[in-house]
Amino acid sequence: MPGPSSRVDRVLVSGPLAAFVDVYAAELAARGYRPLSVVNELRQVRRLSAWMTAQGLGVEQLDAGRVEEFLAWQRAGGRFRAQWSRPGLLVLLEVLRGLGVLGEEPSAQLSGRELLLASFAGYLRSERGLAVGTIHSHRRHARLFLAGLGGRGLADVTSGDVTAWLGDGARLGWSVSSPRGYVSGLRAFLRFGFVDGLIATDLSPAALYVSGRTPSPLPKAITPGQVRELLESCDRRTALGRRDYALILLLSRLGLRCGEVARLTLDDVDWRAGEILVRGKGTRIDRLPLPRDVGQAVAAYLKRGRPASDYRQLFLRANAPFSPIAAKTVGATVRRASRRCGMAGIGSHCLRHTAACEMVAAGVSLASVGQVLRHRSLQSTALYARVDIEQLRSLAQPWPGSPA
Repeated sequence: MPGPSSRVDRVLVSGPLAAFVDVYAAELAARGYRPLSVVNELRQVRRLSAWMTAQGLGVEQLDAGRVEEFLAWQRAGGRFRAQWSRPGLLVLLEVLRGLGVLGEEPSAQLSGRELLLASFAGYLRSERGLAVGTIHSHRRHARLFLAGLGGRGLADVTSGDVTAWLGDGARLGWSVSSPRGYVSGLRAFLRFGFVDGLIATDLSPAALYVSGRTPSPLPKAITPGQVRELLESCDRRTALGRRDYALILLLSRLGLRCGEVARLTLDDVDWRAGEILVRGKGTRIDRLPLPRDVGQAVAAYLKRGRPASDYRQLFLRANAPFSPIAAKTVGATVRRASRRCGMAGIGSHCLRHTAACEMVAAGVSLASVGQVLRHRSLQSTALYARVDIEQLRSLAQPWPGSPA
């Protein structure tokens, strides 16, 4: 006997998922999916329901693993299309859980190694106060080191193991700068093992820092004219263009990092005081003045570009589901604008360098530049002293034998 069927927006769904199509379509609309996108997601659910029928699966057997099997089946059959998405099917799982049809997704059992790495990440976050990106990098390096130990435990590690592992990297042809991040993460991991009692002796000094000179080029900046081209490439007649325009202005005028832009919330903008709260690396929080043009761009996006949402993050995705953007979205926005201008290769950090170089050219002191860029050390800001040619002229010594 055929299962129940339901017709929604001209999409006929039969099988185990037919009874839930109406609720699913309403949830998609509530999350900001456009009518055509809703129809495409329903077509995907129709195929999923037919696949479940062929596999003899009931709705209660659907989970994230089954979704991945279905997507793999679609790709293997050449039926994968751009409008069929994993996020849409994950919304379906949330709907079914909300209706009580499915239980909560079981948490994956972590191995002893993964538990150790999770503890290491917690140590870096709470005790060291490191940024999320640095924690991810250190954790990845620690995983590589543990994999090189084979089945041995951390308690059996010796200083010889540490130096031998670094030597293996050198034989693999590492450049001078490649292992520096790895050594930094390895030292942090070995120090954590000693503090946590997993290693009897502090072996972090055995991971010697890599010496050698690396090129020290001038900061990669673009001209004010090129910045204007990037901004003019944003079509502010559209919601996406207004968002991209505000993003690029924040990067080029305030020198913010990708993650700092992505972390901005509606509460971080103090419109009366003309200030903006920036959450930087680690736990650092600073207040910066909000330039008039930047404030106008952000206000235009909030009025005629930002989707209606309960999220407090300032910038949201341009397409449904309207969730907060990630740091990589900020970088992709700059690269997309640079390609439109024929300036391929410009990244978001280039705009940070540009803001610093413009301040130096305007006669702003390095200490003030460091405050705007929120550098912890003036040594980081000293990089921009080399772009001030007039100041460097006063330091230049006369050429031997010249009249000067």
